[in-house]
Amino acid sequence: MGVTAAGPGPALPAPRGPLSEALAAALAAGPPPGPAPLPAVPVGDPWGEDCQLALYTCYELHYRGFAGVDASWEWDPGLLAFRRRLEEAFLAAVRTAVAPVPPLERQLRELLVEPADGGGPSHHLLRGGERWQAREYLVHRSLYHLKEGDPQAWAIPRLHGAAQAVLVGVEYDEYGGGRPERVHARLFAAMMEDLGLDPSYGRYLDLAPAPTLAVVNLMSLFALHRAHRGALVGQFAHAEITSSPGSARLAAALERLGAGPAGTGFYREHVEADAVHEQLVRHGVVEALLADEPGLEDDVALGLAAADLVDGRLARHLLDCWEQGRTSLRAPLDTVPALGPGVPARHPSVPA
Repeated sequence: MGVTAAGPGPALPAPRGPLSEALAAALAAGPPPGPAPLPAVPVGDPWGEDCQLALYTCYELHYRGFAGVDASWEWDPGLLAFRRRLEEAFLAAVRTAVAPVPPLERQLRELLVEPADGGGPSHHLLRGGERWQAREYLVHRSLYHLKEGDPQAWAIPRLHGAAQAVLVGVEYDEYGGGRPERVHARLFAAMMEDLGLDPSYGRYLDLAPAPTLAVVNLMSLFALHRAHRGALVGQFAHAEITSSPGSARLAAALERLGAGPAGTGFYREHVEADAVHEQLVRHGVVEALLADEPGLEDDVALGLAAADLVDGRLARHLLDCWEQGRTSLRAPLDTVPALGPGVPARHPSVPA
C-alpha cells in the first residue's frame, strides 16, 4: 500500500495509556486506505506519560520513524488530527505555566548571568554526583542529542535574509562543519559508548519519563509549525545561551567520574562552540529576525520561557530522584561499568 520506512529504525515504544496504546496499535497495523480512524481518546494530563509518549511518537514519524511502520503515516490526515489535539493540550499547558511571559530583553539578560548558587544537574554531577547518575543523565539527553540540530533545521526555510544565513552557519557547526566524524550527534554517541551505554538511536525511549519527552516535544512542536517559527528561535537561543557553562561543568564531572577523552569530547566541543553560538544566535538570528518581523517578539519570548520551563521540570525530576537515591528513569539501568580496574559501581536498586 504505502512505502515502507527506510532502514530498521527503533522499535515502537511500549504504550503508557490509552492514547499511546491506540496510536501504537494503528501504526503497527499499517496505513488505512483513508485517514486513520484513531479513536477520540481524552487527552488527560498533557504533562503525563501517556500524552507525552503519544506526542513524541507522532513527531518521530518526521525524523527516523519506527521499525515496521510505513513511512506514509507521516502525513496521514487522521494521525495529524490526533496529533493536533495533543499539541493543543500541551501548548495550552505550557502557556498557562509561563504566564505572564517575561519581556524578551529581560529573559535574554537574565540568561547571561548564572546564579552563584546554581543547583542544576550539571552542578550536582560536578560537586558530588555518582557515575550511575551521570549515565542516567546521558540516557535522558540522548533523545535530543542523537538528533541534535534536526529540530532547529526546520527553521531554515522559514526564515530569510540575515537571520537565515546566521542560523545556517550555526547549524553547519552542529553537523560537524562538513566533517562526519565531528557531527555533534556522533560525538554524543561516542560519549555514550565510553560510559558503557548503547548509542543506538531511540534505544532508551522506553526508559525516558514524561519530563524528558516534554523537552524534545517542545522543540518538535515549534519546529513543525511555521506559525511557531519565532518560538523555535527563542528555544534555540535558550539552548545556545545556557549551553557553554553547563557543558564545562559536565565535561569536568565526567572526567572526575572516569570518562576518557571520548567521554568528555561532546561537552568540551560545546564549551567553545556554544560560547560563539550564543553571540551569533542572540545578535545574528534573534535581532535580525525581529528587525525583519518585529511582530514575532512575543513568540520569541514565549519560546525562551517555554524552554526554560521544560528544562526546569526535567532538572527538578532528576534532582528529586537522585537525592532520594533512586533512578530518574522509568526503570534503572542494570549496571554501571567499572571505573577502571576495580569493582563496577552499581545503581543502589540493583543487587550485587
